[in-house]
Amino acid sequence: MDILALNCGSSSVKYQLYDWTRREVIAKGMVERVTIGDSFIIHEVPGRETYREEYECPDHQVAIHLIIKTLCDKSHGVVSSMEQISAVGHRVVHGGEKFTCSVRIDDAVLDAIKEVQHLAPLHNPPNISGIEAAQAVLPNVPHIAIFDTAFHQTMPKHAFTYAVPYEWYEKHGVRRYGFHGTSHLYVSKRAAVLLGKDPKDCNIITMHIGNGVSHAAIKNGVSVDTTMGLTPLEGAVMGTRCGDLDPAIPMFIQQKENLSPKEIDSILNKKSGILGITGQYTDRRDVIEGAEKGGCPRCQLALDVEAYRLKKYIGAFAAAVGGIDAVVFTAGVGEMGWLIREKALEGLEFMGIILDKEVNRNTMTRKRESMITTPDSPVKVFVIPTDEELVFTEDVVAILESTYTDHMHFDYSFSSKSFQRK
Repeated sequence: MDILALNCGSSSVKYQLYDWTRREVIAKGMVERVTIGDSFIIHEVPGRETYREEYECPDHQVAIHLIIKTLCDKSHGVVSSMEQISAVGHRVVHGGEKFTCSVRIDDAVLDAIKEVQHLAPLHNPPNISGIEAAQAVLPNVPHIAIFDTAFHQTMPKHAFTYAVPYEWYEKHGVRRYGFHGTSHLYVSKRAAVLLGKDPKDCNIITMHIGNGVSHAAIKNGVSVDTTMGLTPLEGAVMGTRCGDLDPAIPMFIQQKENLSPKEIDSILNKKSGILGITGQYTDRRDVIEGAEKGGCPRCQLALDVEAYRLKKYIGAFAAAVGGIDAVVFTAGVGEMGWLIREKALEGLEFMGIILDKEVNRNTMTRKRESMITTPDSPVKVFVIPTDEELVFTEDVVAILESTYTDHMHFDYSFSSKSFQRK
């Protein structure tokens, strides 16, 4: 059984083909510059050279046609025909309050996703375009939606309610939703295994740190709070997003600079965060290099601001769950950025976090799970490479086999002590 996972952005389509029988990725890649011209596909197969092809994709349907064509190509492909693809899993960023788990897509589900697209105007429309395009290209296979927001639907009302007029929630759905749900799910389950505990007996803070950044407070195995809110803009400092700020600032700058609401929104999402502070970088490697060479004082400031915000959320979420068993760092920066981890954990010995600096500095890998605290540290800190695509695949297969339930009762392969990451 081969499962195709699709992640459709406004101008890109990421894909992965997973052989469920052999439990391994057989191909993955991305079509870039969809709808904007000069499109191309990057196609990777284990053991082969990366393949690239220029191919104009004016819409997502053409891009998905290109993916299928490449997967079935006699020279570069991995399957003989489309019939080998048993199902398609689609990442959907926002499910609102309607979806608490992954679901098979039918007309009613697609209509419900469309009803909440105003909550994620940058993300849901391309997700919807990708679903409709894939259904047109692969009409005879099941299509499954996997929601970023679903994992956080266990948050209590006092955690997701904003202190704004309550009718905003009733009329427009204004509340905290949270994102990166599949990543937080995967690494929290793996952390429970490393702790030798059942997930329901664990309190864990998971910190997904990439260009986008979000943290989750997980109590007794379920999310009770998270940093991103109605949109992915709230919370930690990110590559280009501002994270938490005084809500009066956008209106103040809008008046001072004579900017439109759309321009302010673009600045907060695309020109703030690490980029806003440094004025030139989003990649933390560039920021660290600029800080170490001493030629960019704003790079040092950006590192200090990001690490301080991370530290504040560790303390806040530890209080929210009533004490923690572990902290988990994941995603690109979380897995590779030893300096940011060290700065964020510095001075937290009073909380029971005793960092092993040498181990932390030698932990820069996206392939191995590591503990970076000392053996006697009361609270453990792990670096766990995330695997959102595996969550996608297992949800899809379980729905096909009618064995799927909520994540606390479903037996994911990676929740087992015998699980080995390939």
